[in-house]
Amino acid sequence: MAKTGYLIHRDFWKHEMGEGHPECPARLDAIEDRLLASGVGDALERIDVPIATLPQITRAHSVEHVEHLEELSQRLVADAPAGGPDHAQIDPDTTLMKFTMLAARRAAGAAVAAVDAVMSGQVENAFCAVRPPGHHACREQAMGFCFFNNVAIAARHALEEHGLERVAVVDFDVHHGNGTEDILANDPRVLMVSFFQHPFYPFSGADHPAANMMNIPMPAYTKGMDIREVVEMLWIPRLDAFRPQMIFFSAGFDAHYEDDLGQMRLNENDYAWITNRVRDVARQHADGRIVSMLEGGYNLGALARSVEAHVRTLADL
Repeated sequence: MAKTGYLIHRDFWKHEMGEGHPECPARLDAIEDRLLASGVGDALERIDVPIATLPQITRAHSVEHVEHLEELSQRLVADAPAGGPDHAQIDPDTTLMKFTMLAARRAAGAAVAAVDAVMSGQVENAFCAVRPPGHHACREQAMGFCFFNNVAIAARHALEEHGLERVAVVDFDVHHGNGTEDILANDPRVLMVSFFQHPFYPFSGADHPAANMMNIPMPAYTKGMDIREVVEMLWIPRLDAFRPQMIFFSAGFDAHYEDDLGQMRLNENDYAWITNRVRDVARQHADGRIVSMLEGGYNLGALARSVEAHVRTLADL
């Protein structure tokens, strides 16, 4: 049985982007309830979640980006007694409130702590149930519900703190991980493989990707069997040739057929299959080392079932 770490923290619930927003704290309630009810949660090793330090975050972002977000946060707190706004608008879909930076720093801290736990041998792999998500956060820009790019921070931490030479990022969110590409493009130590609905937000990834990016744009209504073929025929050979020493999942579950934020047609069995195939690569080249970071997934039932399938596969249950 694989020893799988599980990282979650109550600070992730404190970040709120407004009533009715799909990226909501209830997402974590759904995941926690499902892992408890299914018994999967009992098999996981809970790992403490620290707050990421500035040097850890700035492996992926500029100091100016971090300072800009902190200034927005501090202004909200300072203006609140005089009746100031509760939120600062980042883009039409993304708002920052007084607890956002705490949650975002803690999410980045989960990424770092998961890498440390896997590299030390405490666990073979780990799943981080974090919010806010990260894969749209560019080096200099927060967007698409994301403030810090958790998976890029984790990848750079593995490379620079633990001395790995090659790591891979596997992104199966329905949206292109434009922020991860922005940060990691042309870094020869990193291979990123992804599929995503196209054309679709953020309307990137299809044209002239960097040499270390394998982007597979897929049309709306693509079914799981077609995605499995892409993984088998394109992802796996490229991953095998790269021989990563650690693999990171940007684990977004919004390509599920029940999720209204996308129009793809995957189900939880497809997520289990993808996880298993990538895990085969990790066991062949990376001593099984995987860190998975939660990204999207907004239909609560589909999200919960899909996370269970993903984590159950990681844990060999």
